[in-house]
Amino acid sequence: MRSTRSRSLVVEARSDVDRQWQAGAGEAASSHLSGVDITRAVLYSTAELYDRDAYADTFDARAYAWARSSCGPAEALAEVLHDQAIDTALAAWVAERSLVGVMGGHAADRGTPTYADAARLGRLLGVQHVVATGGGPGAMEAANLGGRMAGLPEEALAEALDRVSVVPSFRPSIDGWVSSARHALELSPEPTPSLGVPTWHYGHEPPNLFATDVAKYFRNALREAILLQVCDAGIVFLPGAGGTVQEVFQDACENYYAPEDEVAPMVLVGKTYWTQTLPAWPLLQALARGRAMEEHVHLVDTVEEAAELFAGNHT
Repeated sequence: MRSTRSRSLVVEARSDVDRQWQAGAGEAASSHLSGVDITRAVLYSTAELYDRDAYADTFDARAYAWARSSCGPAEALAEVLHDQAIDTALAAWVAERSLVGVMGGHAADRGTPTYADAARLGRLLGVQHVVATGGGPGAMEAANLGGRMAGLPEEALAEALDRVSVVPSFRPSIDGWVSSARHALELSPEPTPSLGVPTWHYGHEPPNLFATDVAKYFRNALREAILLQVCDAGIVFLPGAGGTVQEVFQDACENYYAPEDEVAPMVLVGKTYWTQTLPAWPLLQALARGRAMEEHVHLVDTVEEAAELFAGNHT
């Protein structure tokens, strides 16, 4: 089991000058983005991000527009302080929880076998662990959906998959995609906690509604590192493209240099995919050889096999 690694970045207002800078950053942020709080103490809920009926009017869409706009030092500082506040809130949220990450392609449409597999994986993992994802659409959404329904019968998840499948993707209509998700949310009024860690850097992909708690960052590099860091019980990698491959080897790098008691399992699902389509497995296997991580990297064919590797492995 890998313990959560400590952060080296600490932003704290200690002097009057610091507080003046912080106040200026807060004013700059508020003038551009109503509702932004650079000192918030808790993670976002999806209700906060989707605070309007039309997605274009929501806080999430407005924050993305601000993130894309040019800004001065005060606005840049506001983003840093916001992300530090989210970082602190996330550290409090994950304390005493065992998290398994699920990484996979954002392009997996609802109604496909790939999407259903990710949802079943989330449900299986969510029985003993908290499911954490990048918080976006596709396999990430599916895993959060399954994770929040971990305490419900399989039939409930099957019904939820049917409800969301009527709108396979957030393209061309985010509003339609959100509406069908809300219809599925009715099936889990008391959900099992699950975590989404998205970023406004990729704000053209809306956050999914199935994570119970959302740590949304402005800075993607920070978000990527934190997402891998908090998955102390390990990570499952479903078939994906560039982003998923990056996450595989970013996590492999952490495990490569980690002491033996801080190495966490890495499980790649899809033998043909990871040995032929995108042959990351041979390189990962070679990298792990002779290291403490060697016995903790796995290649399986099904999500059931992946989930079994985490059964009983919780704090």
